[in-house]
Amino acid sequence: MKHFTAVIERDGDTGLYVGWVPGFAGAHSQGATLDELQANLQEVVEMLLEEGDPHLESVFVGTQTVEVA
Repeated sequence: MKHFTAVIERDGDTGLYVGWVPGFAGAHSQGATLDELQANLQEVVEMLLEEGDPHLESVFVGTQTVEVA
């Protein structure tokens, strides 16, 4: 079983959850709920993996808070 980290945001205009796997070209989707997004991302990643193991262009490390005056 393979594991990938997805970045999730909520679109302010549509209210949809949007997710993508950093560095994995084409691994992105959206959904009205987090569960729907999870299922959609899983489906996309499974389809992309049918073409073979991905060459990830980057690897998710984490997040940082940036403070400005």
